[in-house]
Amino acid sequence: MTLTKAPRAAERDWTPRLWGVLAVLCGVMFLDGLDASMVGVALPSIGAELGLSTTSLQWIVNGYVLGYGGLLLLGGRTADLLGRRRVFLAALGIFAVASLIGGLVDDGGLLVATRFVKGVAAAFTAPTALSILTTTFREGPARNRALSVFSVFGASGYSSGLILGGVLTSFGWRLTFLTPVPVAIAALVAGIALIPRDRPAAEGGHDLAGAATLVGGMLLAVYTVVSAPARGWLDPLTLVFAFAAVALLAGFVAVERRVRHPLIRLGILRVGAVVRANLGLVALFGSYLSFQFMMTLYLQNVLHWSPLRMALALLPAGLLVAVGSPFVGRLVTRYGTAPFIAGSMLSLSLGYGWFLLTAGAAPHYLVTTLPTMLLLGGGFAFGFSAIMAQATDGIADDEQGLASGLVQTSGQVGAALILALVTALVTADAPADGGSFTQFHPGVNLVTGIAVAGLLLALVPLVSRRGAHRA
Repeated sequence: MTLTKAPRAAERDWTPRLWGVLAVLCGVMFLDGLDASMVGVALPSIGAELGLSTTSLQWIVNGYVLGYGGLLLLGGRTADLLGRRRVFLAALGIFAVASLIGGLVDDGGLLVATRFVKGVAAAFTAPTALSILTTTFREGPARNRALSVFSVFGASGYSSGLILGGVLTSFGWRLTFLTPVPVAIAALVAGIALIPRDRPAAEGGHDLAGAATLVGGMLLAVYTVVSAPARGWLDPLTLVFAFAAVALLAGFVAVERRVRHPLIRLGILRVGAVVRANLGLVALFGSYLSFQFMMTLYLQNVLHWSPLRMALALLPAGLLVAVGSPFVGRLVTRYGTAPFIAGSMLSLSLGYGWFLLTAGAAPHYLVTTLPTMLLLGGGFAFGFSAIMAQATDGIADDEQGLASGLVQTSGQVGAALILALVTALVTADAPADGGSFTQFHPGVNLVTGIAVAGLLLALVPLVSRRGAHRA
């Protein structure tokens, strides 16, 4: 009896160094969530001071999303080849420098560039942090415990960023860029002291051509979509850009088929559950990110809400994600992923639909905004964890990292394209009187349709299972 309890006690009794390593990794995860939500709150203030249009503002969001999503798989591979500690610390330092520069520039193009660089840095810190965690904490209760704490910090950072962003933006939007700097520096110093050294992989290679064609194709695709309303969808330059984007993305597929160490082994897409999970995360994250982008502009620019008031209005969704996410894993283990993904998409569809139905000229908080945020927060909390679980179900151990990175990449890149489409709709229908909900109505219609499509896709395994059961 004593022999069986000893290992369990050892798993629970972590050394101060282990706690320190976990604190550094969680701090960076918290910082990623914090930075994303703080900057979102500050968008209208940034646009007013720098004279940026809605089209330009979406690049502040999409620059980060595309940098992160396009290089996420390369980031994880680079950590294996060059050493996790080295890559993690270098990327964290770049993140701090880009944050500092972003808070000081007065040019919209430079600001977007710093956001792209921060997204690239996050594409290396996020998978590397997870890799450091899984190699530092022994498989079993210790690792599960560390992973649960790690996940909660990401959601908590996003929720905290809404409030902090509202407060800081009241004093100046630049503070939302400068605040992460000391946090990143503190994490960098602690990481140098605490994270154990590791050896690079003995063999392997980069897929730089794949990364370049994927990022280049998506950047060009997003630019084509957001610039087409002003230039014209059939304008020769628009058609050239569209063709070039398709050619680059086709080149990415061709590279992945031939390169020795591909970012994505395309054969994994033959697994139906993996494909549904990737499309599901596109619907979930793409609709959620785009809706929040529209609400940030609508509530501040049209209804003239203060940044703090707007942040408090959106906060219930973030709180539900932070509180609900830790419990989803147990429920998914017991009941499976399909019911929770379908329920998530239903909740999102109802949330967007309710906003369309009740918003009117000026939405009432208790009637419209609060129920919408609760439905969206609940849908995201249950859907994200269930989709991530489905993306790796039935996948061999040596491809778990590939499946996890693939679904995250799909979510980020897909969300960027959906946000570009929403921006095109919003700017095309901008009224001459300076703005009203009419301007945002087509965009909300689109995200509602995407959520409904995600719901229909999520019902496929449930209907198939029911039909097989009857048979």
